[in-house]
Amino acid sequence: MNPISRLMDWFVPDSARRERSDLGLAQNYIFTHLFGPLMAQSICVFLWMTDPHPGFVVWTMCLAIWSFWTLPFVLKFTGNLRMVSLISVEVLSFASLFGSFHYGGVSSPLFPWLLIALLLGFFYLGDRPWLVLGLFTVNVGSFIAAYMINGGFAERVPASHLTMLGWVSILSATVYMSWMCLYYVSTIALRSDLEKEADRHRNTSIRLRQAKEQADQANLSRSIFLAKMSHEFRTPLNAVIGYSELLLEHGQDTGADEQKLSDLKRINTAGQHLLALVTDVLDLSRIETNSMNLTVSTFPLDQLIDDVAATSRPLMDKNENQLVIRAIGDLQAITSDQTKLRQVLLNLLSNAAKFTEGGTVTLTVRREQRPGGDWIEAQVDDTGIGMAEKDLSKLFQDFAQVNASTSKYGGTGLGLAVSQRLCALMGGGITVTSTVGHGSSFTVRMPAEISSDAVANLLADPIAA
Repeated sequence: MNPISRLMDWFVPDSARRERSDLGLAQNYIFTHLFGPLMAQSICVFLWMTDPHPGFVVWTMCLAIWSFWTLPFVLKFTGNLRMVSLISVEVLSFASLFGSFHYGGVSSPLFPWLLIALLLGFFYLGDRPWLVLGLFTVNVGSFIAAYMINGGFAERVPASHLTMLGWVSILSATVYMSWMCLYYVSTIALRSDLEKEADRHRNTSIRLRQAKEQADQANLSRSIFLAKMSHEFRTPLNAVIGYSELLLEHGQDTGADEQKLSDLKRINTAGQHLLALVTDVLDLSRIETNSMNLTVSTFPLDQLIDDVAATSRPLMDKNENQLVIRAIGDLQAITSDQTKLRQVLLNLLSNAAKFTEGGTVTLTVRREQRPGGDWIEAQVDDTGIGMAEKDLSKLFQDFAQVNASTSKYGGTGLGLAVSQRLCALMGGGITVTSTVGHGSSFTVRMPAEISSDAVANLLADPIAA
């Protein structure tokens, strides 16, 4: 950065650096008020040499011109470009009218600077045109009043001696206005480029919105298709599972050989697994299409916990895990969707049992009293393989496995995603903490009572809720 740029940058206030347009306007103001008065020094010198009695009038003109150098400092320490622009316009108007009154009247070479002051007023204060016109009117009125009171203009220097001042004034005005025009043209060009860029962004935004709408429609169609197909799959799967169980019982009663019984068990297990998968896909599709309904009822929470524990014990025994149930305080009855809450708890306990071998799975349930209403907290802790913190963000994604090492445990990656959405439907959510090699802790929090209005809001927009 060259010295001139560093000097100008020092004068720019922090308030003008936030917007590119404000920064450019402030830099232009500083440049013209630092170097413009240099050109005007020739006027001071000419008046001092030409006026036979240089004194108050010449010193007043010189002070008016020199005062422009103070305005960048005022801008620096006040940060008010509008105020310093107004002062600048008023000082330039005064210098033009005061100099014209004493040196040539309306034919003075200094009089055209009044029009430049007017143009600068509109340039810097374009959003307040009536203020600029009002000041212009007051200044011209004062000039006319001084003329009438004095009975004419003061003739300190003959008009023939002002020719050189006219050339100096014309040259200075030409240079000054040329610079302002160049800045104005560059500003217009910049605005044109910005408008073109804004149009490109606007068109891109429109295309992105259209693409998103198409993707949402395609996603909705996919969800509807999966919901319908999953529903259709359940009927033949139930038949396969039912008949395999009948054949298995018949084979056990009739003493069938072990090979046949083993094959029947495989058929039944595969059918149960496929049915669970279809159920998860169906639930997920219903949630995404807002066709999932809540069946709200009032039921004792401790009884639900006992039922969940009884259902989960065979899963625990499979990996030789111990199930511990802890009910803290009086759980009382809650008003919620009993089936969906049972599904969430069973899913969490099933996952804990699957990823823990010869360990302990603990279900802790408590009721929290809050000013806005009671909340239920159910926490499932295990001593299983655990997860790294970087993998936790994948847990609640559809069809997501935490990492390749967990694929050997089976599963589709839908269980936790469905559970999270079910909790959202009931006005709650699931959080998780985990440590590799030490186990995981899943916590379900949800309101103890769901009102009818809350049910309508949750079904309308479960994500926002």
